[in-house]
Amino acid sequence: MAVLEQLLKPYFNKTFMRHRLFAILSSAAILACSGLSASAQRSGLTPDRKLQLAEELISHYYVEPVDQDTIVDEAIRAMLKTLDPHSAYSTPEETKELNEPLNGNFSGVGISFNMASDTLYVISTISGGPSERVGILPGDRIIEVNDTVIAGVKMKNSDVMRRLRGPKGTRVNVKVLRHNVPDLINFTITRADIPIYSVDASYMADPTTGYIRISRFAEQTPKEFSEALGRLKKQGMKNLIIDLQGNGGGYLNAAQEIAAHFLNDGDMIVYTDGPNTPSHSYRATRNGDFRDGRVVVLVDQYSASASEILSGAIQDHDRGVIVGRRTFGKGLVQRPFPFPDGSMIRLTVAKYYTPSGRCIQKPYVKGDLDDYALDIKKRFDSGELMHPDSLRKVMPDSLRFTTLKKHRTVYGGGGVMPDVAVPLDTAWFTPYYRDIMAKGLIVRYTIGYIDAHRSELLKKYPDEKSFAEHFTVTDEMLNSLTESATADGVEMRPEEYEKSRAYITMVVKALLARDLYDSGSYYRITNLESPTFNEGLRIINSPKEYSRLLNGE
Repeated sequence: MAVLEQLLKPYFNKTFMRHRLFAILSSAAILACSGLSASAQRSGLTPDRKLQLAEELISHYYVEPVDQDTIVDEAIRAMLKTLDPHSAYSTPEETKELNEPLNGNFSGVGISFNMASDTLYVISTISGGPSERVGILPGDRIIEVNDTVIAGVKMKNSDVMRRLRGPKGTRVNVKVLRHNVPDLINFTITRADIPIYSVDASYMADPTTGYIRISRFAEQTPKEFSEALGRLKKQGMKNLIIDLQGNGGGYLNAAQEIAAHFLNDGDMIVYTDGPNTPSHSYRATRNGDFRDGRVVVLVDQYSASASEILSGAIQDHDRGVIVGRRTFGKGLVQRPFPFPDGSMIRLTVAKYYTPSGRCIQKPYVKGDLDDYALDIKKRFDSGELMHPDSLRKVMPDSLRFTTLKKHRTVYGGGGVMPDVAVPLDTAWFTPYYRDIMAKGLIVRYTIGYIDAHRSELLKKYPDEKSFAEHFTVTDEMLNSLTESATADGVEMRPEEYEKSRAYITMVVKALLARDLYDSGSYYRITNLESPTFNEGLRIINSPKEYSRLLNGE
């Protein structure tokens, strides 16, 4: 304590020192403390020293025990909140969780699952992965993990994953309930590295048009994209739809490598500029292998960061048509500063600019994170999402830019504005649909249906293409779903049901396809009813309109 008093002595008056052992400060002491600022200035107290002293005061004098790590963590978070919406601090655990989806793999048991009726339901096993090797099957329900019951106890997904994941080579014991098997089956699974895929789907949308959906820009995304591109070319692809809807971004270099497929050697992809970091231009380092076919990029209000870098580069070089709604507008560059304990600060050091000079970042007020977080709601309330083309009419000249080859007008001001706007489709949405989705009733129904019909479905529809083209969700199936919803407390509302019926039918079919085949099958089904996808497909198959759009006519 004597050491602390020596540290504090130059900065605090004698009144405070005399009262340092009192549990409750007197009003005189409070008044003394209120004069700290002027006293601190006179004695040369620097801001960083002041912060250190504040932590020492709390640690040594607070009336109850305190966790120093928590105090420091929260102080760092509070500092960063005064800067911008994307500078952030993460604890060692949070840092690991943040990096895992971008690093391309983790160690675990190799299953895709849903929590249905408070039970872990295996949707699929990773091909060649640990669970498949020991004989776990799609449709199995994991009841126990290492003698801990995880079914029927309302355990969080994160807690379930924590039990199943672990270091490579370690073992985990699970007990599984299998359809038509009366007793639990015991499995011992040896954990291994499990790949995390970021290309969710790739297939031929028609005889000449390929479709690739990217969910995030991770370490392995360029490799996955190149492999998907190669497969589709072998199937006759001449033109390509890239789906970035809902893609929140990821690694810059991943977006850079993918953009290079469509550009010429030396073409700028993006550049960064900041007051305390050198400006840097990122360019294509080779001639792309898909520079001739028509390209359409699908975006929406949740496409952010690396998604905006890719779509902005394609738009500015007049290499493709952007279809959808204005993107999120995340154009601040974060540099990671890791600490020895595994925690990390991701500090904004620069801004992203598209090749034409547009700043991707949307406006924000320093320290007002709530206002920033409400931006999408503001777009909805203002009518932008329903009438996305209306923005062009109010854009000031200062936010008008010119593309590099065709010299057509594009717009800055935050995010990438599409060449062809597609309104948000909410016609199908009703409270009835919201309620059955919120309770997980559609997922639960499809799991039960797959359980009862998996073998016959796979025999009749051996691949996702035949399922997509020939399987029909029957009235009997929908009646069974609505009856189970009523039994679960969701009252039938005929008018709302009829309004949402077509969408519910599509979701049921898409979930069945996902559970039977893989996650990409889901998009093959839902895209058939997607206004943005169908507009993109229409444009890519209309050479004259595609050319007109790229010429700014």
